[in-house]
Amino acid sequence: GNVTLEAMACGLPAVNAISLAAPFRWLGGAWSDLVKAPVPCLTYGLALSIISILFAMGIYETNAAYWVLMLTCGFIFIAPMLAMGLYEAGRLIEAGERPTLARMVLVRSAFRQDIAYLGLMLLVIFTFWITAAQIVYGLSTYQIHRSVPAFFTFAFTTDEGRNMLGAGSIIGGLIAFFTYCLVAISTPMLLDRDTNVFFAIATSIRAVNRNFLPMLLWAVIVAVLTLATAATAFVGMIVIFPLLGLASWRAYRDIVADRSAALAQAAA
Repeated sequence: GNVTLEAMACGLPAVNAISLAAPFRWLGGAWSDLVKAPVPCLTYGLALSIISILFAMGIYETNAAYWVLMLTCGFIFIAPMLAMGLYEAGRLIEAGERPTLARMVLVRSAFRQDIAYLGLMLLVIFTFWITAAQIVYGLSTYQIHRSVPAFFTFAFTTDEGRNMLGAGSIIGGLIAFFTYCLVAISTPMLLDRDTNVFFAIATSIRAVNRNFLPMLLWAVIVAVLTLATAATAFVGMIVIFPLLGLASWRAYRDIVADRSAALAQAAA
C-alpha cells in the first residue's frame, strides 16, 4: 500500500503483521536453535550468570539491599546490548553456519557508531530509571534498609512498602515498555542491516504499533522470564538469556520484511 511505499521511500523496511501465537513460535524456534548450538550459547549464558551472581553478592555484602532489587529490575534496559552475541548466533544458524563463542563475543557488525549511540541512549534511560526508583523509595520511607530481610519486611508487610512497590511498578513498567518499543526490533536490526539508529528505532516503534497485542504479550513473556532468572539467584539465566536472545532474533526476522519481499508487497 501507500504506507509501505512511503516508508520504503524514507529508507524504512516494511513491517509484517503477526498473530498472538507468534511469541510462542519464536520461543519454540529459539529452543531448536539452542539445541543446534548448545555449547557456545549456554557458555554465553553461563558467563552472564556468573557476572550477575558476583555483582549481586557484592551489593548484598555491602548491605545495599535496595540496590539488588532495583538493578535486577533495571537489567531489562541493558539486556538488548548484552544479547548481541546471541543475535549473531541466531543469524549464523539461520544462514546454515555453526556459531562459535569467539564469533558471538566479538561480533564485528556490533562495532558501529549507531550501535554505540543506541547503547548510550539505553544508559541514559537506565540512569533515569535508577533516579526515579530512588525518588519513589525516598518518598516512601525515612529509613535506609541496609539488609535484604529488613528491606523485604518493609516492602511487603507495611502500607508504605506496598505503596512503594505499587508506584514503582507503574512508573518502572511505563519506562520499561517505552524502552522496549525503542529496542525490540532496532537492536538486532542494527546488527543485521547497514542502517542508522534513527531508522532502526522508527522501525521498532512501527513494529510495536502495528502488532500491539502480540508485542505486548512478548514484552510480558520477556519480563516474566527475566524476573525468573532473579528468582533462581541468576542460575536460570544460563538457559533463559540465550533462549530470549535467540527468540528476539527470530522476532526481528519475522516482523521486518526482506527488502525484495517488501518491494513485491508494495507493488501488489
